[in-house]
Amino acid sequence: MSDTSTGTGFGRVLVAIYAIFAVAASARSITQLLTRASDAPVAYTLSAIAGVVYLVATWALATGRRSLAIATIGFELIGVIGVGLLTVLDAALFPDQTVWSDFGAGYLFIPLVLPFVGLWWIRHTAPRSAPGER
Repeated sequence: MSDTSTGTGFGRVLVAIYAIFAVAASARSITQLLTRASDAPVAYTLSAIAGVVYLVATWALATGRRSLAIATIGFELIGVIGVGLLTVLDAALFPDQTVWSDFGAGYLFIPLVLPFVGLWWIRHTAPRSAPGER
């Protein structure tokens, strides 16, 4: 296995970080939805969506499904920027935090940085074509 796969080195670390966020966001949202869904249903549902996105991205990165990884990580990037902007511009929209609130401030801004790193890694590990090929 080469150093550009997700089976070794930085690729393995990236998959592990995505897996941690998949578990954290999913567990948090499930607990919130089961115990107090009516308090902030939009925020808790967004956290559940984030958990699913992290789960699918983890699987896609770990198994080399590049197109799926690009799609889920792209969705993640749009989500964290969109939710981040909404929570900064009108905090009243979200009576409780999501994993993407304030651009992931509650998670040390890792949710904001992670999709950029993930997309960079996918590009970095893309198969190179021979000179003259397209």
